[in-house]
Amino acid sequence: MLELKNISFAVDTEEGKKNIINDISLKIDERFVAFTGPNGGGKSTLAKIIMGLYKPTSGRIYLNGEDITDAGVSERAQKGICYAFQQPVRFKGVTVGDLISVAGGRKLGVSQICEYLSEVGLCAREYVNRDIDSSLSGGELKRIEIASVMARGAEVTVFDEPEAGIDLWSFNNLISVFENMYKKTQGTILIISHQERILNIADRIIMVSGGKVARDGSRDEVLSGILTASACTALTDKIKE
Repeated sequence: MLELKNISFAVDTEEGKKNIINDISLKIDERFVAFTGPNGGGKSTLAKIIMGLYKPTSGRIYLNGEDITDAGVSERAQKGICYAFQQPVRFKGVTVGDLISVAGGRKLGVSQICEYLSEVGLCAREYVNRDIDSSLSGGELKRIEIASVMARGAEVTVFDEPEAGIDLWSFNNLISVFENMYKKTQGTILIISHQERILNIADRIIMVSGGKVARDGSRDEVLSGILTASACTALTDKIKE
């Protein structure tokens, strides 16, 4: 179980301290949890705090009861937390097969690597020896990154807006991949997303706005409220026109 206890995060600006995260406390042990909310609300910052990319100004983070607040990125990865960036990194001179093998933390055979690639809808024979460079599209990179995450088998996996920068066809395939991950995972998947189709497959939705938890509950409880609020906002804007 992942627990955030009274987490706050502030940055220095010309005007002084700016609070990005304000005293957030959460206990997360569901299989699929989605963080959503307006841009600038603090979602991605919270994800980076979980991974250890940012250190909270105050508060503590626990994984299965162990305090990991002061643990670095590498140590958290060893303890079972994995992070997938909005824009996957390209590694010139590194093949897809090499990346998946390294991510898995063990020597993987070609057949095992091909199995992970097949699970994300890529023809293994075409990709296993390809370099992770500019020849790959955004959608291909996303799926290769997910294959690497699957090979890792982390207890907590964080995806930061996986739909960012990809075309509709690739997005449709990503939804299928996440649905399959949901069925197979033994850990927790955390996804930062605005997309209704991703929110629709979450067990729990946490809406972060203004650095605080604005809503938290099951998919049916939270998503219906978000859609109603969005419809009301759109209607109000139309009336003002």
